[in-house]
Amino acid sequence: MKSVSFQELLIRFFNEHLRQQRQVSRHTIAAYRDTFRLLLRFLKRTYHVCLATLELSGLTPERVLSFLAYLEQQRANSARSRNARLAAIRSFAHYAEDTLGPDLPASIRRLLAIPSKRHTRPLLGFLTRAEVQAVLAAAGGNWTGRRDHLLFLLLYNTGARISEILALRLRDVLPADGQYLLLQGKGRKERSVPLWRNTQTRLRRWINENQGKADSPLLPNRFGQPLTRSGAAWQLRQMLRRAAAQMPSLRQRRISPHTFRHTTAMHLLQGGVAPEIIALWLGHESPNTTHLYLEADLKMKRQALDALVPPRKKRSVRSDEELLIRTLGSL
Repeated sequence: MKSVSFQELLIRFFNEHLRQQRQVSRHTIAAYRDTFRLLLRFLKRTYHVCLATLELSGLTPERVLSFLAYLEQQRANSARSRNARLAAIRSFAHYAEDTLGPDLPASIRRLLAIPSKRHTRPLLGFLTRAEVQAVLAAAGGNWTGRRDHLLFLLLYNTGARISEILALRLRDVLPADGQYLLLQGKGRKERSVPLWRNTQTRLRRWINENQGKADSPLLPNRFGQPLTRSGAAWQLRQMLRRAAAQMPSLRQRRISPHTFRHTTAMHLLQGGVAPEIIALWLGHESPNTTHLYLEADLKMKRQALDALVPPRKKRSVRSDEELLIRTLGSL
């Protein structure tokens, strides 16, 4: 069998395996691409390897483990992010194993034995209805404020991922006349989510105001390009700063655009919606993901219970007698 260089195999992994054969989403490709960019830069800087001549056998478990440690210790990545990077490397190792067969270097086969790191799942954070209203009210009345109000209203109404909303084009909205959104989630799975009348009104008003082309982004930046995730996060920080003046509970909290997704799920759960329906609404691939909200709801109820003052017990004469006996025994 003709030998295949690491560089050639990696390019084929992305172009043939991920894009053509598996047809994974652009989000997965972007995540895998960023993983190998970080990995290759780390190998070049730490081990002084020449990337143009790097052999497949040079991707050793020891180097990969060193890279994973670098992610956690130097880049302050969480164990969950570390595991996601490892999953991308494992996927490439599986592809190399299927492609090369017996010619696969032993070091690549050993990569598959690197375990994922166990980590504690944090309690899902979410906003109260009053806090959501305060954040939306802090958007402002200019063009940017109207866009940001619509952005976070759509996030709360649909429970969508921020990437799903920012990827919307006018052609995705116009056929439904603003009555629902057709979202494309992970794994290219599509789902339609109905909109409240208030959201429909604001969406139609926004479309009429901007009059873009069919392939124009629904929520552009000031240059007409799609608003980025970092741009949306920056705008949210400004809104939170203003909203916190009226809603002190918003201060000193880690709130991101993804918090609106958690908020939608929790409010649906508290409203009595079945977890199976919530899973469909959010586009969860596995019901286990939705169960996280059940656990968070139980935790919240426990905190509410702890805030209650339990009834006082009637004083027991027997306990006083036993206390006296124990005291005598210690003399």
